[in-house]
Amino acid sequence: MQAESNKNKLIVFAWAATFALVAIIGFAYVKWIPYYAKAFVAYSQHSIGDSIIFGKASAAPVASISAALDYAIAYGKSIWKAMLLGLILGSGIKVLLPSNWVSAVLGRLGFRSVMLGGFFALPCMMCTCCAAPVAAGMRQSRASVGSVVSWWLANPLLNPATLVFMGFVLGWGWTLFRLVFGIAMVLGIAYLAERYAESRLNKEEASLEDASKQNLPPELEVSSDGVMLRWAREFMSLTIKLLPEYLVLVLLLGAARAWLFPVFGADDSIIWIFALALAGMLFVIPTAGEVPIVQAMFALGMGAGPAGALIMTLPAVSLPSLVMLGKVFSVRMRLLIAVGVVLSGIIAGFVAKFLF
Repeated sequence: MQAESNKNKLIVFAWAATFALVAIIGFAYVKWIPYYAKAFVAYSQHSIGDSIIFGKASAAPVASISAALDYAIAYGKSIWKAMLLGLILGSGIKVLLPSNWVSAVLGRLGFRSVMLGGFFALPCMMCTCCAAPVAAGMRQSRASVGSVVSWWLANPLLNPATLVFMGFVLGWGWTLFRLVFGIAMVLGIAYLAERYAESRLNKEEASLEDASKQNLPPELEVSSDGVMLRWAREFMSLTIKLLPEYLVLVLLLGAARAWLFPVFGADDSIIWIFALALAGMLFVIPTAGEVPIVQAMFALGMGAGPAGALIMTLPAVSLPSLVMLGKVFSVRMRLLIAVGVVLSGIIAGFVAKFLF
C-alpha cells in the first residue's frame, strides 16, 4: 500500500516537473531570449519598431476589410508563438497539475493570493490575450479570483522587459510612472474582483463557481496512461473555444483603428484623456506594443495626459481578452475589471498631465 502511494506521488511530481520544464523552455524561447536582444535595440536606437496602429504612416488607415486583414496579419505575426504557449500552458495546468496544489497556493481568499498571483506573473511577460488561456486554466483549477486577475493583469502591466524598453524609448520617468500605477492597478483591481466574487452578489457568479467545481476533479489522476492524450484533447478544446471569437474581434478592432485612435487634436484636454483611456482598454496589441504607439503619437502632437492613459490601459486588457475569459468570469465580473482599468487610466492620465 505504501509502495503504491509512493509510486503515485512520483508520477504526480513527474508530470508537474514536465509542466514546469515546458513552461521554462517556452518562456525562454518566446520571451526571455528575444526580449534580452530587443533591450539592446531599444538602448542603441531608442526605438523598438514602428507603431502597430500607424506603421510608417501619420494616421491609421480608414476602416476597411484591407485594414482589418493587414492588422490581423501584423498582430498575428507578433503574438502567435506566445498564444501557442498560452494554450499549451492553459491546458497543461488542468491536466498536469493537481488542482488541490493550485488551490493550496493560490486558492485562498485574501490579499496573500492576490500578491502571489502578481509575483508569479513577473517572469511570464505575456500580453493580455496570450495570458488569458493560462488565466482560464488557473481559475478552472481552483485558483482564487483575486490571484487569477492579479496574474492576468500583472503579465502586461508589470512586464520587466516592457519597463526597460519604455525607459530607453520614452524615458525613465515614464517607466517609474508605469511601475507605480501598474502595481496599484494590479493589486487594486484584483482585490476588488476578489471581494466582489466573495460577496456573491448575483446568481450568475455563484452558478459559474458551482459549475467550475463540478467540472474538475479534486486531484490529478495519478495514472500516467493517456495523460499526453488528455493534454492534447484539452489543448484542442481550449483552442476551439477561444480562438474563433478572438480572431473575429481582432479583425474588427483592426478595421476600427482610425476611429479608436484619431490623432488629430489629441492634446492634453480632458476629453482626450477619457477617450483614449476607453480606446486603450478595448484595443488589442502585442507585448510592449504600447511603447512604439505612444512614441509615434507623441511625434504627432499627443499630450502627456492621453499618453499616460494609453500607457496604462492599452496593455492591461482588451475586448478580445475579456471575451476569452467568459467561461470563468461572469459578464459583471469582466465589466468590473474593464471599468477598473478605464478609471485607472483616466486617473493616470490626469497625473501624467501635471507630471510631464
